[in-house]
Parts: sequence; C-alpha cells; structure tokens
Amino acid sequence: MSDRLRVKEASGLLLFLNTQLKGWSRKNIKQRLKTGCVLVNDQQIMKHDHELNVGDNVEVRAAGKNTQLGVRHLEILYSDNDLVVINKPAGLLSVASANENKQHALAILRKQLSHAKNAVALWPVHRLDRDTSGVLMFATSREMRDAVNEGWSGAEKTYLAVVEGSPKPSKGRIDQPLRMDPEKYQMIVGPHSEAKNAVTHFKTLRTVKELTLLEVKLETGRQHQIRAHMAWLGHSVIGDPRYGTDGPRMGLHALSLSITRPNTGKRLTFEAPAPVEFLDLLR
Repeated sequence: MSDRLRVKEASGLLLFLNTQLKGWSRKNIKQRLKTGCVLVNDQQIMKHDHELNVGDNVEVRAAGKNTQLGVRHLEILYSDNDLVVINKPAGLLSVASANENKQHALAILRKQLSHAKNAVALWPVHRLDRDTSGVLMFATSREMRDAVNEGWSGAEKTYLAVVEGSPKPSKGRIDQPLRMDPEKYQMIVGPHSEAKNAVTHFKTLRTVKELTLLEVKLETGRQHQIRAHMAWLGHSVIGDPRYGTDGPRMGLHALSLSITRPNTGKRLTFEAPAPVEFLDLLR
C-alpha cells in the first residue's frame, strides 16, 4: 500500500514526511527516500531537502514493492566451495521471473562472486518470496543442490512474522493442507484432492498494540505457507495484500536455517538478524 499525501503548507520534504507519517521512525523514512520510494508529483525524489509547494502530491511507496534497482552487493552470511548463504533484502526476487531476468538475488550474487577469468555458477537450494527478507541458500553445483534438497526434510527453518491481532492461545500448531489456485496465484487452505500436507508452528514473542511478533517454525516448506496459514488462523501477516492488507513492507523475515551438510554430516546453522525496517513495523 502507498501512502498518498497532499501538501497544505510549503516545507522541506523530510520535515513534511516526519510530520505526516505518524508512527514511522526517522530512520525508516530516510530509508524510503534513499531507496527511491518517495515520489513528488509522480517524480522520484531522493533529496531530503527537496522543497515542497502547496498542492504537491507526495506518495510513499512500500519498500517491499520496489524492484531493488540499487542493489549491487548482497550480504554473505556463509560461503565455502559448495554453499553460499546470503541475507536477502525484502523487495528482491530470489531468482528470475517472467517479468524480471536481471535484477534478482541469483544474478547479483553470481556477478558479485565472479571475476574476469572465473565466472561463478550457482543453483538456488530454496527460495524466498520477493517481499520476505532473510536467509537464502545457493549451491555452487547442481550435485550439491540436489544433495542438500535430498535432506531438506531435516532442515530447520525459523521465521519472524508480524501479524495482525494477538493469536489465542499464544502458541500453537497449524496442520492444514494447501493447494495453489493458479488463477489467483493464492494458496487455498483445507482438505482437497490436490492439496499437500503443510504444518506450521508459531509462538508469540511480543505484542504491541494491535500487532504481534511471532516466531514461526516450519515442518514443511510449501509456497506461501506462513502467509496462508496465518490468514486462515485469522491473524494475517501485515503488509501482505494477497492474504490480508498492504503496508510499508511484509512482516516476514527468514531468521535462521539449519541443515546437515552433505558429505561431512556436520550441522550448519545460518542466521540473519531482522532488519531495522522490519522491527520498525512494531513501533
């Protein structure tokens, strides 16, 4: 969802945003400016001191809906000869789509790791939705990708989710099958001949006014699983127009991933702390 504002008194852009966007931190507002989320009269503006005139229209777009055109370097959490794990920012595709084949995590990481005489090949082990941030893993060979996926049922995946309301009881297990509606591109929850088993565990960490921060662990890894299950429970992930309502960014972050490494049997755990703009959702 975009915030659309009308200027009633001339002022600088940053001052105007700080005044109008109630509940937003200054850091979050500056981040919107820095990443090109702010438009004045349909023109992208990134200068804090841009002068606004009476009657100007200001639009603040959701960070998660950006294409992350400015991303050229990704944070690497772990790398060895076989695996590379990154902290994916919200708003960036994991891999190419029908509409975007250049600006995605896989392409950026390949370019980042490659040298003039050494082009790096990478295969995605799993994926995160565009608007979900956090731990994302790639393999440097198809064989390693396949080996990790063979043991994927033993992987431990932990997320943080900011949801609407306060789940009662404060923790629980959702065991509801999921199937994709290809026309709406949305998961349908409930028994069906085409539905697949899906199990989600959640635990309340903190409640702030009408929002709750949850720790979520997955037994299965179905597409949109957390988003669909929490909406079914009556507590949609915020910033998710597909299953709930839109907002500054989607309240979903892949906090940690733990796998058993093929060949060695060693247990590896990767963690990505929640970004500031995610935590700002609760402030």
